[in-house]
Amino acid sequence: MKKFKYIILAAVCLSFFSCKIDEIVNPNGPSIEGVLLDASKSQLQTLVTGSEDLLRQEVGFYYDVTSIVGREYYFMTGSDPRYTGELLGKGESMLDRAGFYGTRPYYGRYRTIKNLNVLIESAQNSSVLTGQELNGYLGFAKTFQAYEMHLAANLQYDNGIRVDVVDAENLGPFVSHSEALSAVQSLLDAGLADLNNAGDAFSFNLSAAMAGFDTPSTFATFNRALAARISIYQGNKGDAISDLGDSFMDSGAAASMGPARYYSAAGGDFANNLFRVPDQADAIIVHPSHVADAEAGDARLGWALLRPSGSLELDGLTGEYDVWVYQSNEAYVPYITNEELMLINAEANIGTNNAAAETALNAVRTNAGLGAYTGATTDDALVAELIKQRRYSLFGQGHRWVDMRRWGLLDQLPLDRDGDDVWQQMPRPISEPL
Repeated sequence: MKKFKYIILAAVCLSFFSCKIDEIVNPNGPSIEGVLLDASKSQLQTLVTGSEDLLRQEVGFYYDVTSIVGREYYFMTGSDPRYTGELLGKGESMLDRAGFYGTRPYYGRYRTIKNLNVLIESAQNSSVLTGQELNGYLGFAKTFQAYEMHLAANLQYDNGIRVDVVDAENLGPFVSHSEALSAVQSLLDAGLADLNNAGDAFSFNLSAAMAGFDTPSTFATFNRALAARISIYQGNKGDAISDLGDSFMDSGAAASMGPARYYSAAGGDFANNLFRVPDQADAIIVHPSHVADAEAGDARLGWALLRPSGSLELDGLTGEYDVWVYQSNEAYVPYITNEELMLINAEANIGTNNAAAETALNAVRTNAGLGAYTGATTDDALVAELIKQRRYSLFGQGHRWVDMRRWGLLDQLPLDRDGDDVWQQMPRPISEPL
């Protein structure tokens, strides 16, 4: 692997930290101060809805960057050679600290966190909420802050991230990856405590994409699902199993079940920008290795759509399948799914209860239209099967790169051209100190 290098091109002003708050409440119109001092339920609803909107913003870059670096797909476009150059480590190319592929998904996550900080402060200062209603807002906000923070940590890895960002004028230091995961887990635990004391219903509404996870108790199962993901990242298998017990994992339910981001093609709304019309000259192309390595009859390959016009070639790369994970511009994008939870269950049991791990893997295989696992049941064999099942079940959802890195297997990702490289992390954005 080449030494990780950066090019500093120019300073950019992308940071959410540059936001200023008006010093005087505007008597003729809404202001952030008016919301912070004594928000109405209508104003708090606006902050909740705005947070759901921000959770969609710039996240397309997150999925594209992690999927391209993780060799799940190529983005072949003549309009920006960085997708097939810098992100794939072509030749002598290096990642750019000012590059959109690092700055936009990173700052997008912190914009959401900031909006949720405003929601927390506004709810705490509001005179119209009961104690239970306040806890509902806090549980919602802390859970999604933890979610966004862990995506930032996935991008930055050993660079570390800031976790203390409540005071925009006095930001906390960068902390290590392990410290960031611990902070995320603590935030999820704090959110769970709030949700457990939030009564039977939220005093705010969530989008249709959150149906089934729109009360304090059902939202808490989402919180625990995220906690299970972080526990497995930390190598805390026992904690992951405990978290799963309080999550929405259900081997008898749909693999796709889970809370999600909403999208709409309606005027003024935000369409799913991970959806691409198939068979175009600019296209998202499945890395050929995924089709070549697939098990016969795997129904999950529905996300690989054969191009009627034939293979697409660009910059020494070739592929003949369009990515077809999201099949309309209104398709929801999940935060976490039942299928991922079954895979976490399998991983958490390997080494202590291999029979349970095999049962979990077989549930995933059954959902994919495959027969039962027939290989060895040693730890190493089950890990290899787990790696394969996560590869196909979670394709294009931002996991492959993170998984191979946490398992120390980045060197097993395919290199398509002499001189290509697999990056370990995105560079710290240029507006942040090194």
